[in-house]
Amino acid sequence: MQYVRLGRTGLPVSRLCLGTMTFGLQCDEPSSRAILDRAAAGGITFLDTSDVYPIGGNLETVGRTEEIVGRWLEGRRHDFILATKCFGAMSARPWDQGLSKKHILDAIDASLRRLRTDYVDLYQLHHPDPSTPIDESLRAMDDVVRAGKARYVGCSNFFAYQVARAVGRSELFGLARLDSVQPRYNLLFRQVERELFPLCEEEKIGVIPYNPIAGGLLSGKHRREAGPMPGTRFSHPTAGARYREVYWRDQELATLEALRPLAAEAGVSMVQMAVAWVLENPVVTAPIVGASRPEQLDDALAAVDKRLGHDLKQRLDDLTREYRWGDDIR
Repeated sequence: MQYVRLGRTGLPVSRLCLGTMTFGLQCDEPSSRAILDRAAAGGITFLDTSDVYPIGGNLETVGRTEEIVGRWLEGRRHDFILATKCFGAMSARPWDQGLSKKHILDAIDASLRRLRTDYVDLYQLHHPDPSTPIDESLRAMDDVVRAGKARYVGCSNFFAYQVARAVGRSELFGLARLDSVQPRYNLLFRQVERELFPLCEEEKIGVIPYNPIAGGLLSGKHRREAGPMPGTRFSHPTAGARYREVYWRDQELATLEALRPLAAEAGVSMVQMAVAWVLENPVVTAPIVGASRPEQLDDALAAVDKRLGHDLKQRLDDLTREYRWGDDIR
């Protein structure tokens, strides 16, 4: 496994990060532990979770994923870099969600209890919160770092202007700065290349993209005529509707079919090609890969050592250029 520094920090992280949002609902605890074991055996030492996981859950399931990860980590906490996030509703109480100082300080303590640790390496704002001033959220995150409950802070799903503003405000007030972003990024969703990635390159912010295989669509196992395969994110009773909304569309499905022969010609799997393409962007630190079965990680692990070659990379870029949204024509 290769290692790379997280943004401007001195923290080395594995070139792949394991996402855990399937743990506790799509995957039971034994399956989740088997996936963690396989990731560790493959050299993945960077784990990402969230207090609101598992995906597709409700107020009865929030925190379940962190509990599973925490139990698995017992006795080997220092062998892994651990990241979690806050924002989502953790109860029916209106103050148990969002990015207020109260919720952030409550949420980190609750996450640490579930994860059975006294600190996380990376604590992230899961979504922007328009109802809370960013200064309040940043001061709370600074408190978390100063208290030793997190080593670094980052964000997920922020637009470029929101990241830029947060960085500027933290520098103005001498607060802990966002050292990572977690955007959606893959061959079928490239708009973050326009503004967010140049910002991250200039400010030396680590990029930990999720959905590198588009929720499984780029694995190649789905066929338009057959519909979403059972037991996948696209057929999940709650989360499936969202995945179908953003990926199961004529344009994306047509692109998927055009990608198949390129992988076959290169002698790689669809997953290897998709993950390797994400890895070849120099701004990317560590793509987040997930699984519902341990063996699904094998192709992603193999992608770390794959080189697409200039011609294949160019063909992939050209074929999916429309997903950058509105390229300049001049």
